Amino acid sequence: MLIGFFTACQTGSVQEVHSTKETITKTTPLTTDIQRVAMQNTSQDNIIDNSSCFMIKFPYVVTVNNVQITINSSSDYQLVQYNINAFSNDNDIIYIHFPITVVFNDYTQKSIVNQSDFDTLVSGCQSNTNTFGKINCLTINYPIVINMYDSNYQIASSISIMDDLAMFNFISNLAENKFIAISYPITIKDQNGQNVIVTANSQFEDLIKNAVDTCSGNSNTTLDFMQIITANSWNISYYYNSSDRTSNYSGYNFTFNADYTVVAKKSGMTYNGNWSTSLDNGHRRFEIKFDSDTLGKLDENWKVFEFNLTQLRFRSEDSPTENDYLYFEKN
Repeated sequence: MLIGFFTACQTGSVQEVHSTKETITKTTPLTTDIQRVAMQNTSQDNIIDNSSCFMIKFPYVVTVNNVQITINSSSDYQLVQYNINAFSNDNDIIYIHFPITVVFNDYTQKSIVNQSDFDTLVSGCQSNTNTFGKINCLTINYPIVINMYDSNYQIASSISIMDDLAMFNFISNLAENKFIAISYPITIKDQNGQNVIVTANSQFEDLIKNAVDTCSGNSNTTLDFMQIITANSWNISYYYNSSDRTSNYSGYNFTFNADYTVVAKKSGMTYNGNWSTSLDNGHRRFEIKFDSDTLGKLDENWKVFEFNLTQLRFRSEDSPTENDYLYFEKN
């Protein structure tokens, strides 16, 4: 498969103009992570709605300790906090004036007409731990130019992305047959408020990985890795090592046992191996070993990138220019 970018010359021919290592597709981990960075920030008003699943759309009105406050922008959240802190002998209950409109991570909206509907929405969000939401503590400085190549029609083009909403929608609507590349350098504001000049995909991935590891808004401390990995059987939903090799592991089902043995089964065949996990300076490591030639290739220096009740995501940083990925999905 041709995975380079091409641009039309004056003669009408095409030639490669971009390193394939910087080329990504809709399903590449960096692409999906960039989309998560560009999601709507729904945790900013948690003091009011107690949910990172959505935010309440401006403007709206709340009452705190008998004081009515109009929320016109994010700066007004501080008015709520001031009122809560003003006295020590009040109840600090925040009453939302309905109807309101809520905005989800993917920028979709929903009207909520009363407290009962609101409570149902919050409860449903709190019980949903099967998806990965917004990656917080990183801000993309726009505009960003993205180069594109359509493999079906061999047409090259570029687009300028002006804000998070445009970036989110661009990736959502990206066709699987299109290859894209960010026109570097770009600037990203990190969780310390510092502007970082990014010149390559691997550097962008490292920034995202650091934010996932260290930004409190991205962690889910209620989940237990050992309990989750041993409670289910898993299949490999994505494996990247220099190229996408997911298809090599189609049909394998993995069971990780509490005694650190692992069993993989496919087409009536059983393969036995071992697995281990440990904490290294606050980072969880993961190893998996099989004698099988195919399964033995999964033995890398993995670090746990993210996990939830239905997905396990590992990342290897052995190469200074490219990262490998291994994703498991619950059967």
